[in-house]
Amino acid sequence: METKESSGSAVMDWLLEGGYEKGVVTTLYGPGGSGKSNLLVIFIANSLKGQKVIYVDTEGSFSLSRFMQVCGKDYKKTLEKITFLKPTNFKEQEAAIKKLEGLVKQNIGAIIVDSLTMLYRIEMDDEDSKTVNRSLVSQIRALLEIARKNDIPVIVSSQVYADFEDKEKTNVVGGTIIKNMSKCLIELRKSGPNRVAIVQKHRSIEEGKSIVFKIIDEGIVEVEPEGLKNNKV
Repeated sequence: METKESSGSAVMDWLLEGGYEKGVVTTLYGPGGSGKSNLLVIFIANSLKGQKVIYVDTEGSFSLSRFMQVCGKDYKKTLEKITFLKPTNFKEQEAAIKKLEGLVKQNIGAIIVDSLTMLYRIEMDDEDSKTVNRSLVSQIRALLEIARKNDIPVIVSSQVYADFEDKEKTNVVGGTIIKNMSKCLIELRKSGPNRVAIVQKHRSIEEGKSIVFKIIDEGIVEVEPEGLKNNKV
């Protein structure tokens, strides 16, 4: 039976039918500005009931001002619950992932990697692709094992690149590795001032289920109600 942790957002909880699944790796992917980091901040700010979070920030994309905006006046208490790891290259990322197994014993409620593939993408330009791909597979396997052993959600983000044959389409960086090893794939798209979240893979939710939302100071709000009645956050 699936157990879930609220996403911290009524919008995403509706899409995911309760929240992020525990014991698996969930991947949020989309272009820059599509809402990936926003959804991660909302999750930390509004969920987890005081449990600690490990945040692997490979892009320097964690925004304290945005975090304060979503959390409100009690942001310091929540911030104290976050352990940050900030690798600056792919080898440091590999070391950070290995370090998680020891850290996760300290009442950790979730692990976030934002993003899993930026440093991978850079490394692919400089090193042998087979070696780099093996490392990425090893890292995701380690994340999966941690998720299963500790029954916690592991949420990673990934960049995308343009499809050469179809300019309207994007592909997730990491390709089949990410697609095959993630139990849940959520694609994020920009649509004018709005964002679209689409379930592309899930064990119990129909592929293609989607919701349109916009980013506001307090979090996110649904644009085209599907039963939420325009609930905020």
